[in-house]
Amino acid sequence: MALTPSNMLPLGTKAPDFSLVDTKDSQLKSLSHLKGNDGTLVMFICNHCPFVIHVNTQLVQLANDFAKKGINTIAISSNDAQNYPQDGPNKMKVHAEANHYPFPYLYDETQDVAKAYDAACTPDFFLFNSNLELVYTGQLDSSRPGNDIPVTGVDLRNAMTALVENRSVNLKQKPSMGCNIKWK
Repeated sequence: MALTPSNMLPLGTKAPDFSLVDTKDSQLKSLSHLKGNDGTLVMFICNHCPFVIHVNTQLVQLANDFAKKGINTIAISSNDAQNYPQDGPNKMKVHAEANHYPFPYLYDETQDVAKAYDAACTPDFFLFNSNLELVYTGQLDSSRPGNDIPVTGVDLRNAMTALVENRSVNLKQKPSMGCNIKWK
């Protein structure tokens, strides 16, 4: 595992569109159909990364809390499933069910979507407003496996709250950290 920071896509960037298969129901889904009325959180995660495993419960909580407020969450795995079979579509479906993911868990087999978002690590977060303009890209919170800081999701939660309350999102954003995306 290589500790990798996110690349911090410039704020204001328009969300790249995509159509990917949702491993939960094997249906093709696009950003235009999944986006929320008031915002959209696109996150790059995977099954085996200890950084994602560490925050899974909070990801589910955030998605549930903010779906009621108009922000939809979308999870994407772009890892190379040939060299990392634990991150393949069949295992993604099992993982999503076991963790009660309330959001689609899409598979980016070509890795084109991860490249379009300049995603670098898992987890990597991209919060867009209702016009699909990037307002937050950064860490969930300061908790990491083994650092004894509780997982609260405070950084991302504050950004999502500001978005639904029509307030400015704090421009001071710390990169997310995690395992590097497993490129082909």
